[in-house]
Amino acid sequence: MSHTLSKKIIVRGKIEALTGIAIGGTNNAMGIGGVDKGVIRNPATGEPYIPGSSIKGKMRSLLEMVNGEIGTEKMGAGIDNGPSTNYSHRATKLFGNAVKSQDEKQRPSRLIVRDANLLRSQIDSDFFKNADLLYTEVKTEVVIDRITSRAMPRQLERVPAGAMFNFELVLNVFNEDTEANLVTDMFAALQLLQNDYIGGSGSRGSGQIRFEIETVHERSADYYKDIGSATDNNVTEKYSKYFPK
Repeated sequence: MSHTLSKKIIVRGKIEALTGIAIGGTNNAMGIGGVDKGVIRNPATGEPYIPGSSIKGKMRSLLEMVNGEIGTEKMGAGIDNGPSTNYSHRATKLFGNAVKSQDEKQRPSRLIVRDANLLRSQIDSDFFKNADLLYTEVKTEVVIDRITSRAMPRQLERVPAGAMFNFELVLNVFNEDTEANLVTDMFAALQLLQNDYIGGSGSRGSGQIRFEIETVHERSADYYKDIGSATDNNVTEKYSKYFPK
């Protein structure tokens, strides 16, 4: 099988937090705000971000769920059903697999998901001026003892609703791929995630997001062979029918 790159499809836009987002980092935040669960931050700037691994992992698990392609591999304590490694599954064709047996075919991921960083314009504005901590809010939740009614409060750090993040996907299409399936599944996974949640405490209100797709570009293999004169095609309108609603 020839493994030749046909094109790259580059999707750019923004992610809007419709509710607070709680993507856990270390517990270093306990020292500055007393929260039980802190958000992940860039250690150089202190700015929270959404890791590409979190976005991609949730996209994959939701696509596997809707297609009935959940794997059976144990991934550690408490994870008895990991990602599918079945080469014939559509999610595997898009997200790849990490095989451990020569009886299975290895398929590298076709999809690259960048880390989503806070918009610089929002950081430089007054958007976060009333934040409880640096760029974040503290949400108090309460666990109730069902017998004694004793309340046990806990504090959760979240990026507040209204925060905006940059967003970029790169879909690598090879000559042996069915491009239409890859594109359909990529955007379907975005729609599924938009109708689900990212991060923790999603069933209790956190993690609702909205994708705003701004541009889609196609760069053929020739673009990289003749970088000075090849065309970077803006095909946003071509793909607009797939955008999450």
